[in-house]
Amino acid sequence: MLTTAVAAGLVPSIMSCEAATLPANGQFADVKKWPGSTTEKANTFEEVTSYNNFYEFGTGKSDPAENAHRLKTSPWSVQVSGEAERTGTFTLEDILQPHALEERIYRLRCVEAWSMVIPWVGFPLADLLKRFEPTSQAKYVQFLTLNDRTQMPGLRYPVLDWPYREGLTIAEAMHPLAFVAVGVYGKVMPNQNGAPIRTVIPWKYGFKSGKSIVRIHFTATQPQTSWNMAAPQEYGFYSNVNPQVDHPRWSQATERRLGGGLFAARIPTQMFNGYGDQVASLYTGLDLAKNY
Repeated sequence: MLTTAVAAGLVPSIMSCEAATLPANGQFADVKKWPGSTTEKANTFEEVTSYNNFYEFGTGKSDPAENAHRLKTSPWSVQVSGEAERTGTFTLEDILQPHALEERIYRLRCVEAWSMVIPWVGFPLADLLKRFEPTSQAKYVQFLTLNDRTQMPGLRYPVLDWPYREGLTIAEAMHPLAFVAVGVYGKVMPNQNGAPIRTVIPWKYGFKSGKSIVRIHFTATQPQTSWNMAAPQEYGFYSNVNPQVDHPRWSQATERRLGGGLFAARIPTQMFNGYGDQVASLYTGLDLAKNY
């Protein structure tokens, strides 16, 4: 039986090559280094995998590392729906198969005013979305996270209106910096970091990057996003990193770099997390104090 992806023409041919899979040994081979990576010192693997926000596994920073072993990432599929020519349900292998993986070292800025530097493994988000041929009506794209109480103990608590939802304008999603990640440090993505597939949008606060994605929905209207639904006065749809717009309960002017030690000086936060030269044009004419 043909997979949905083959039937839709998303992969070259079932006779031409074998669909790509995540490496059985957990280590990627032949990952190219992206020349645009930050030269800042990356956080350690232990720091990146032990201090996480992934409320589906608990609200404590160590809860995801302690509880995410329950998540079963194989088999995995992603439903694509909405304003696109090619929709349906696609296996993770369908999604990965044509893409050459690369390592991008990005800054990560959490809305809670801490930050990390992480070497992600993946490919441009635009390269994936273009395969589904969004129509001219697709002005936004929404990403939904797995919603399974048997695997995610945090879902028993109404911290948010589950499932977790995030969204971008189509222009943001198609920007060359927007990234699909399937690994970190040359290794397959740990469950607590959003396995098996997640987005990384480096100029936005971390919660804008969806984890453990099971649905991609193209839409003509601005989609609901979880934190904006929960507290619209605190978390806007755009949620770009902006040191000039404080959170109602704390300043966003500086950040604490994880791993710096108890007495390390705070770092000034950069507009768009330091990616302004690349992305500022997306927001020309937009009042970023009102459209936070």
